[in-house]
Amino acid sequence: MSRLYLIILYIVLPSLVFGQGKVSTYLKHAEEKYKAGDYFYAAELYRKAMDLDSNSVATLWMYAETLRAYKDYRKAEYYYKKVYEKEEAGIYPYSLLYWGLMQKQNGKYEEALETFKRAKKKYSKDKKGYLYLKSKREIESCLWAKNAIKDTAEVNFFRLPETVNTKDSEFGHSLYDGKLIFSSLRADSVSTAEEVYGTNYKTRLYSSKTENGRYNDGELIQDLYNESLNSGNGTWSLDGKRFYFSFCQSDSYNYRCKIMVAYYENGSWSSIDSLGEIINEPGSNTTMPCIGELDGMEVLFFSSDREGGEGGMDLYYSAIKNGNQFSKVRNIKALNSPDNELSPWWENSTKTLYFSSSWPDNFGGYDVFSSLYKTQFEEPLNLGLPINSPANDIYYFKNKDTSFVTSNRIGVLYSKNPTCCSDIFSSTPIIRLEEPTPRETLAELNKRLPVTLYFHNDCPDPKTWDTLTKVNYIIGYGEYREMLEKYQKEYSTGLSGQKAEDAKEDIENFFIEFVDQGVKDLELFRDLLLEELQKGLKIKIMVKGFASPLAKTDYNVNLTKRRISSLINYLMAYDNGVFRPYITNTASNGGHVVFQGVPFGEYTANKFTSDNFHDQKNSVYSRAAAIERKIEIQSVTYLDDRKDFPIKVEKAIQDAGKVKSGTVIEKEFRIQNVTKEKVELLGVDTPFDILDIQLEANSIDPEGSVVVKISFNTTGYAGMNVKYVDVIVSGTEETLRLYVSSEIE
Repeated sequence: MSRLYLIILYIVLPSLVFGQGKVSTYLKHAEEKYKAGDYFYAAELYRKAMDLDSNSVATLWMYAETLRAYKDYRKAEYYYKKVYEKEEAGIYPYSLLYWGLMQKQNGKYEEALETFKRAKKKYSKDKKGYLYLKSKREIESCLWAKNAIKDTAEVNFFRLPETVNTKDSEFGHSLYDGKLIFSSLRADSVSTAEEVYGTNYKTRLYSSKTENGRYNDGELIQDLYNESLNSGNGTWSLDGKRFYFSFCQSDSYNYRCKIMVAYYENGSWSSIDSLGEIINEPGSNTTMPCIGELDGMEVLFFSSDREGGEGGMDLYYSAIKNGNQFSKVRNIKALNSPDNELSPWWENSTKTLYFSSSWPDNFGGYDVFSSLYKTQFEEPLNLGLPINSPANDIYYFKNKDTSFVTSNRIGVLYSKNPTCCSDIFSSTPIIRLEEPTPRETLAELNKRLPVTLYFHNDCPDPKTWDTLTKVNYIIGYGEYREMLEKYQKEYSTGLSGQKAEDAKEDIENFFIEFVDQGVKDLELFRDLLLEELQKGLKIKIMVKGFASPLAKTDYNVNLTKRRISSLINYLMAYDNGVFRPYITNTASNGGHVVFQGVPFGEYTANKFTSDNFHDQKNSVYSRAAAIERKIEIQSVTYLDDRKDFPIKVEKAIQDAGKVKSGTVIEKEFRIQNVTKEKVELLGVDTPFDILDIQLEANSIDPEGSVVVKISFNTTGYAGMNVKYVDVIVSGTEETLRLYVSSEIE
């Protein structure tokens, strides 16, 4: 062995041993800090260990986990990605799911959507497992968020002042007798410049007196103080004599809580009792109490991880008798999920339960939802922006017209990590001095467009030339959705192993991403449309039709008309016919909706989509073919004059069929005046400068007609082409659009 080698070995080996010893020390202390909930220092220690040994997947994983616990979503996203790229969810199965969740909490919905689709495929071997179900749920949630982020409620939204909020964490609970009750996670002795959740930090209950919208300095509620326990939450009995809250012990980096009751009268607190085992089931975490009145009874709502739930923390309630007797606890199964449901708050005036969850459609993390109670709790609704955000939004409650929510969104007070800590925010409605114009309100409808609805091949009413159908779109959608397994079977025919599974996943993702999402978009559009019609507005909706190229064009034109007809049938039947008077123009308030159908047939279909009848795997059951069979609600316009449009054409689409390049296509459209008054035309307009257009006259006598001639020189063109011209009518913004379609060889 050479002397030089011995010298190098003598110098390097001790430093390697020393380095490894230092890594072990960092990891040991980091784990201790993590278990104590001291995520800031744990992250610092894991980072130092990672600097010395950057190849350790285990260290990368724990660093990512700590960053997520510390709510540093940006860094956590980066390091979960690094973990997954090294081990592809083989060592740490959650790495891919958490990577997507962090992307979502950073508001990157498009990127998160692709990650969740990858995760769904990765976890598909266990389709009943949490990882697969959560990934599938998050695909739907990202699709929802991409649309919902377009809308923000018109409210004044503020962070409460620094008399309440600090650079640590605050959580709002209730406003009662002129005082805001909240809890705060503050250090007993550590500098407030440090964001630490260690043994020196405890959650305590505070109150802040409110006067004319001003919040006084928060004061510790001494009578509810326990030196060794965390205290939080807070809700008053219906008679205001009992106050329910939580005492919690630190359990590693979590809490184990019990619900307590304190008696209050004439501004003074008396004895504190623990609720019995009916509520505080031994071995369970029971917390976040809220008192309400349900079916004439005083009830206690709360969150707990007791056995028999749906998963994690669930929502429960129990009726209260004589102030201290509790009935059998009931699980609110309609609202609970495999994830956590937290911070219930009951609004008695509207019979609505508000709560937070990360399972239903959301913007990221925990969002606030509402559920109306009739004879049972109805499907939860997301409260939308700005109450919710990509961060965690919990502890929602209201006082008169002011809503409160606790959030760790961008905008909170902090010293190091901008999303580490929670603050309390409030919102109040914006008072409009003027009512919005019809165009302003219709702008909200147009923001929801296009709404795209999908169909099985040749549906509704296969093998007919009818232009109308009796089929209700939602009924047809249900039948289409039930065909998923057939689509998977047919499209994977001839494939085996992973390729077959990939084909099945591809089709299922199509149904989730397009077919199901189209129905969700339609339901939201439907409700917004009804609001406008109830104001007495006259509205025109343009619906464009498409079809896969399996049948002849003329047949497809009629097929797309049937599909548009099925949409109208759905609206006619919805909610016992609430739209019927508006569609039939018999509404007492004058509201009216007109549907303008534009059935293009196959000429908008992808030219690469198979039209071979004998290749139904690709011409019917492939994603490429299925995505062409649709109609789109493309625009909503306001009819200014509140009159029916004065002109019409018998056939707005004229098809030239297949022609050779260089052919001059010439078509005539006869425009009819459907009124008893003279109609002035301001001319024609088109974005296609290659069209030669001749308008026979600039006015149409009562019940008369004029001809529009369109000439299209196809030289230099190939493939499917649709060209159009707008006829402009004086006195209205609405136009009549004329189409010439062709397939140029």
